[in-house]
Amino acid sequence: MSMNRRTLVKAVAAGGALMGLSVLMPRAAMAAWAKEAFSASEQSAAIKALYGDDAPAESAEVILDAPDIAENGAVVPVSVSTGLANVESMSIFIENNPSPLAVQFMIPEGTQADVSTRVRMGKTTNVTAVVKADGKLYSATKEVKVTIGGCGG
Repeated sequence: MSMNRRTLVKAVAAGGALMGLSVLMPRAAMAAWAKEAFSASEQSAAIKALYGDDAPAESAEVILDAPDIAENGAVVPVSVSTGLANVESMSIFIENNPSPLAVQFMIPEGTQADVSTRVRMGKTTNVTAVVKADGKLYSATKEVKVTIGGCGG
């Protein structure tokens, strides 16, 4: 069999790219991805797609840390933590964004439920954290004022 250098390089590159994708995007993570929730255009629809018909109860045990005023909506720091037992997941919703579900964190058993990220916000709106613990939903909400929009604003 005769193989020129170009064919060999293409084959190695293609194989490496496929192997890299399988490492970066494991099948289990892809299977658990909540496509309907992430593509919902309204917060209530995103929560329903992610958690079903159960409504989260406002709880002082969910600590949502976000700035009162975000000078740049493109990079708004948000942290969520809780001392609740048996936390399964934590999600952050940006109410008036085109896609309100910003992120969902799956919390492995025995892990401290404390997450931080940066989100984009197009305008002043409510940020809501939803925590699923022991099969129940808990939430905290905070209004964040945005002076320069980050979602095309």
